[in-house]
Amino acid sequence: MTTNTSQSLKPKRVQSLRFRMLVGSLIWIVVSVVVAGWALQQLFAQHASQQFRNELNLHLNQLTGAFSLEDEAPALVVPLSDPRLAQPLSGLYWQVDSLDATGAIQQAGVLRSRSLWDQVLPAGPEPEDGKRDMQYTYDSPTLETLEVLSRRITLSDEDEAHQYWRLMVAADQANLNEPLAHFTTMLSVALGALALGMGAASVALIAGGLRPLARLRQKLALVRKGTASQLEGEFPSEVQPLVDEFNAVLTTNTDIVQRARTQAGNLAHAIKTPLSILENAAYNDSGSLGSLVSEQVSIARRQIDYHLARARAAAAMQASGLHTPVEPAVSALVRTMQRLYMERQLTIQAQVNPTDLSFKGEEQDLHEMLGNLLDNACKWARSQMQVSAHADGQWVVFWVEDDGPGLSAEESVAAFKRGVRLDNHTPGSGLGLHIVAEMAELYQGSIQAERSSLGGLKMALRLPGVV
Repeated sequence: MTTNTSQSLKPKRVQSLRFRMLVGSLIWIVVSVVVAGWALQQLFAQHASQQFRNELNLHLNQLTGAFSLEDEAPALVVPLSDPRLAQPLSGLYWQVDSLDATGAIQQAGVLRSRSLWDQVLPAGPEPEDGKRDMQYTYDSPTLETLEVLSRRITLSDEDEAHQYWRLMVAADQANLNEPLAHFTTMLSVALGALALGMGAASVALIAGGLRPLARLRQKLALVRKGTASQLEGEFPSEVQPLVDEFNAVLTTNTDIVQRARTQAGNLAHAIKTPLSILENAAYNDSGSLGSLVSEQVSIARRQIDYHLARARAAAAMQASGLHTPVEPAVSALVRTMQRLYMERQLTIQAQVNPTDLSFKGEEQDLHEMLGNLLDNACKWARSQMQVSAHADGQWVVFWVEDDGPGLSAEESVAAFKRGVRLDNHTPGSGLGLHIVAEMAELYQGSIQAERSSLGGLKMALRLPGVV
């Protein structure tokens, strides 16, 4: 039979504080870097475009200052300073068109830079009224995309025909786009490195900021294992109030357990003293009344022990930091049984693996449960019995085996019922195994009767261990 308390636990949604903080910081970093990169790229693009237009305007001013008429023929007084204008298809060009009084082209490309080679810049849109400069874009099949700045001038104020000239300076937009693309690439690399650095810094800051919580978890583990009764150490001011409150809860739980022990002891003392008087009086009475009183006193003692054990186990389950080494308890119980059953010359073998195995509960409760099992095994064993303890995950499993007659399947179930005695010739009240089952259940453990390899009964007791 297995006595176990099974609880259906609903799956809980686990949220990591570290994950939430990390995701939030990374999103903020990415958004900040992207917005900053876009703003810097736009600022640089505006600056580069303005510089590009200023350079075109500078060349146009130089062309205007150098242009003149010599013997009624257009010419440049001095060549323009930029050497790219003398290099064919260099990406920087100038041109002079002859216009009539209406603005119509009389001759396109009267003068041209050597960089134009055999190309001619087309006329763009007419400037607005009152303006003489015009800027436009020209998509040339041979010269790529050009940014053109044109200016209409006249040199002969006395000429009634008003001879006009259109001066044009053009530059390949690649001269603007290539620096922009290079800047964008370098900016992306720099901001990417900055984002990685900020991400690494965020990870380090979050890990460092949450380190006190990891230390708090370690301290709680020590309390749970029973090696510490309080959360010790200094914590940040944000965590220290939580530590203080938890220590107050631990102190309260310890006080509750201590009061339960004191009340249980007082109750035992108050009741057992009258029972002892009745037992002594009945011992001197050899009649039927004396036998009846002795029997009832024995039953009352067992009932008291049973209910006190339950109260003690229930109080122990409310406390934290319980820690009972298994090996000393097993050794002490084996020595006790060897003395009690010395006349039967039983061979009792004990083994605890590992030797530092610990039960998460009261030492007295472990003695109560294991002592009942050992006593029962000694009563029924023919010549030998074994007791062993080993770890099974978070549990401590005890095996108590004997070479006695054992139990049938029906008897294995009935053995744990309250007051049931399978053999009236053997001393006992029928509460021993029931007490073990009840206390194991209070500790959320179990007990099961099986067939032993020795030929008799094997009791498997499962109790929580200290991991």
